Amino acid sequence: MKLLLKYRELLLVLAIVVLTAGIAIRSPSFVEPGNLLSIFNDTSILIVLALGQMVVILTRSIDLSIAANLTLTGMIVGMLNAFHPEIPVVALILIGMFAGLVLGAFNGILVWKLDIPPIVVTLGTLTIYRGMAFVVSGGKWVNADQMSPDFIGFTRTVVLGLPALSWIAIATIIIFYIVLTRTPLGRALYAVGVNPTASVYAGIDVGRSKFIAFCISGAIGGLAGYLWVSRYVIASVEIANGYELSVIAACVIGGISIAGGIGSVGGAVLGALFLGLVNNALPVINVSPFWQMAISGAAIILAVIFNARGERQQGRLILKRAERA
Repeated sequence: MKLLLKYRELLLVLAIVVLTAGIAIRSPSFVEPGNLLSIFNDTSILIVLALGQMVVILTRSIDLSIAANLTLTGMIVGMLNAFHPEIPVVALILIGMFAGLVLGAFNGILVWKLDIPPIVVTLGTLTIYRGMAFVVSGGKWVNADQMSPDFIGFTRTVVLGLPALSWIAIATIIIFYIVLTRTPLGRALYAVGVNPTASVYAGIDVGRSKFIAFCISGAIGGLAGYLWVSRYVIASVEIANGYELSVIAACVIGGISIAGGIGSVGGAVLGALFLGLVNNALPVINVSPFWQMAISGAAIILAVIFNARGERQQGRLILKRAERA
């Protein structure tokens, strides 16, 4: 039991297995390999966004504008494809990521140089970016018949049994794991979240680290902008409306501490998979979409309580060790 409490990922894996087994009793076809792979593919965008949000949360910040970033960059790449179908899909993805990076950098500059609380900055830019999506598009939609076959088909291309969308999520997981566990940047992001004051004495630029975190989150939002539009074959000012809450929920459920400095790539991925599984499983047992929202909210509250208790317990252990010294 102590091992389960110590390693949050094991608890999540156990919860996912229990949930899957429970649904399988009602609908055996739910656990068929093809369906499980489909659920992973459906959750890929949430996984990607959760990893981007995780980097920001590690620094004791939050990015409420990540879904609005997705909306604006998705509209940009969708319109570019509609008017210039000759532009390669890879180029459109890079354009979307660059646009997202600029939006993230704007958030980061306001937090870094003007010392404005991240929640205030990103709450404001959330509205600004969605408004810009409306201005750019003139309130119009980009529909499937305006998109090129390559634009739509790229994420659906099957490689080794998995759609490209799933492979993009897997590649993102690997990259984030390497960056956060094997690079000075990753160590700096964790250090800033654990103790900003001590980080300064260790030679870490706290403001710059937060700026980089917002830039990463922005670029991820730009990548997700293309993925979303290509996946659901529509670009409008309403896409991903409120989706930032699901992204934050995935992080919190995955054990990413809102207080900063605590969390893992595995936890964020499992948190997203848990939500994806819930969203796919509840309709199978005829649960209303409104109850789905309530259950997701309850999961968030339980995760926050669990995180808070774990952090208090860790604090007690530190105090005991200090007394012994």
